[in-house]
Amino acid sequence: MTLNRWLWIVVVAFSQLIFSQEIQDNSSPQKIDSFSAENDAFQGGEWFKFRIHYGIFNASYATIEVDETTWEGKPVFHAKGIGRTTGFARWFFKVDDYYDSYFAKDAVRPLFFIRNINEGGYKKHVTIRFDHDNNKAFVDDKLKNKQGTFDTNSNIQDLISCFYFLRNEFDISEIKKDEFVVVNLFFDESNYAFKFKFLGPETIKTKFGHVNTLKFRPYVQSGRVFRSNESITLWVSNDKNRIPLRLQATLRVGSITADLDEFKGLKNPFEIVVKK
Repeated sequence: MTLNRWLWIVVVAFSQLIFSQEIQDNSSPQKIDSFSAENDAFQGGEWFKFRIHYGIFNASYATIEVDETTWEGKPVFHAKGIGRTTGFARWFFKVDDYYDSYFAKDAVRPLFFIRNINEGGYKKHVTIRFDHDNNKAFVDDKLKNKQGTFDTNSNIQDLISCFYFLRNEFDISEIKKDEFVVVNLFFDESNYAFKFKFLGPETIKTKFGHVNTLKFRPYVQSGRVFRSNESITLWVSNDKNRIPLRLQATLRVGSITADLDEFKGLKNPFEIVVKK
C-alpha cells in the first residue's frame, strides 16, 4: 500500500480507518457492534476539510461530507470522501482519490461502497454491495472486470461508514484509559479488525481555539510506511459531534500532521474552551 493511500486512510477513517495487527494485551478489547436507532453525532449537510502537512510542506487536502438521499427506494445517508495532493507535492506525486458510501439512516450500516482512485498512475475502481442478512459482500472490480462474493464478519463497516459509526456509537462512559476498542471493517476483498486504544482526555490548541478532546491511538502495520504499530495519534472533540481535530503520524521517513481546517453543518454545538 502506497504512502498516499495510507495518508488518506488515516485522515478520513476516524480512524476511521487503518488495518490492525493483533495486539498483545492482557485486557479484552471492547467490541463496538451495536447499532443505535437514533443518530446523535451528525446530520445531512455536514462537511469537513482536513489539511495534511508532511514536515514543513502542505502536502494535500482531504474532505468528507454527508447528505441525505435515497438508495434503491430507501432513505439513506450518502457520504463522500475526496483526497488529492496540491501545490508542490502534486509535481512529485499526483493523487486523486474518491470514496463513496451509502449507509442506512436507522443504523449506521453500509449498503454500497465505491472506491475510485488514481495515485501516481496506480488506478483502482471497486464497488462493494453489502448483504448484512447473510454476512456477504459482493465486490466488483471495474478495471479488471472481475466480480466476487466474500464472507464478512458480523456488524461490518466500510472505510467511510466506519467514520460515522464510531462517532455515533462510541460511548466514553463504557471505556477506561488504556483500554482497547475493536470494530469490524471490510476493505477490498478482506475483513480487518480495526483496533485502537483510548489514551484519555486532553485539551489541545486548534485554529478554532482550545478544545477538550479524547485522545486515541489507532494500531497500524509497522514496516515500509509506519515506524511502529503505535505511530499514530488521533484527537477527537469531547462533545456530541466527536469531530476529528488532529492526527499525527511518525513515518519511516519524516512525519505527517493532519488538522481540521474548515467545517460546516454540525448537528451539535462545537464546544470551545475559554482560557482565563
